[in-house]
Amino acid sequence: MNLWRRQLGEVPGSVWGRGELEVLILADNGLTELSPEIGRLTRLTTLDLGHNRLVSVPDALGELTGLSGCLYLHDNRLSELPDSLGNLTRLSYLNVGENALTALPEAIGRMTGLVELRAQHNRLTTLPDGIGRLRGLRELWLRGNAIAGLPPSVAGLGELRHLDLRENALAELPPALAGLPRLRQLDVRSNRLTRVPDWVAELPSLEKLDLRWNDCAPSPAAMAELRRRGCVVLL
Repeated sequence: MNLWRRQLGEVPGSVWGRGELEVLILADNGLTELSPEIGRLTRLTTLDLGHNRLVSVPDALGELTGLSGCLYLHDNRLSELPDSLGNLTRLSYLNVGENALTALPEAIGRMTGLVELRAQHNRLTTLPDGIGRLRGLRELWLRGNAIAGLPPSVAGLGELRHLDLRENALAELPPALAGLPRLRQLDVRSNRLTRVPDWVAELPSLEKLDLRWNDCAPSPAAMAELRRRGCVVLL
């Protein structure tokens, strides 16, 4: 059911009786609240609540265990997420960007089906330890937060290919990144970096390293190794 940009203001009650729905698009409707009745739509595989004015979402979202595609919560006014999201173990894509989140729930580590997580433009300062349990995660987008460091558990993200840490508060590259065997693109533009550790040149899959708008560069030996392997380094 596609109700995109219908200027609804609130979700019609009749929607909650549509238990056969697999896709529900409610984006850009000026929604300020979401009824717990959403939990009745147990066949949903994709739910789009982006571009609204939600200040919270009900625990009942965690009852939508059939969600296997995408959950869009971006561009709202959320300051926290319910722990019940951890029940969405089949979900592959979660976008909670452009909100007012100061933290992600520890329960996010139970969302083991995630392949892509977008939490850009929030107020995050770090990630929960549970993030390291997302063994299948391939893309992590964290641009425009206040992240000063990452937990050691990030080393468990063995399938991670793309990590976007632009516009944060990093004074050094998090050591946990040293053990990521499949990391191809690392973007740390516009942080506070003053040095680049030599282990960066040992990341076996690195294809692109973006260091622009920092005050640092790899050592000559590390730069030579990166270039030998064909890695693009932007300074």
